Amino acid sequence: MELLELVLAAACFAAGGLFMKYAAGVSRPLPTAAFALLFLAGAVLQSLGMRRFDLGAAYIAVLGLEVALAFLLSVAVLHESYSAGRIIAIVLILSGVALLRKY
Repeated sequence: MELLELVLAAACFAAGGLFMKYAAGVSRPLPTAAFALLFLAGAVLQSLGMRRFDLGAAYIAVLGLEVALAFLLSVAVLHESYSAGRIIAIVLILSGVALLRKY
């Protein structure tokens, strides 16, 4: 259950980042409220998910997954560019997260 909470936390943070982009520097009320609520939900889920895991491994795992999800959202929703270098960077980040979790 804790692992699911960490994955959902990363998803909330990534979606919150998307709404942060739409908030245009907190000048648009609805996207601003959405990103604030998503970040709050992400923090609560991460706190719940960290009950059973080491701080370092859990925190970095959420950040790594958030990076990957934010990248996917930026490409799929915002039509931002992606390159082989960016994809390799995401793979390296996720590999580092996997190694951290293993050791």
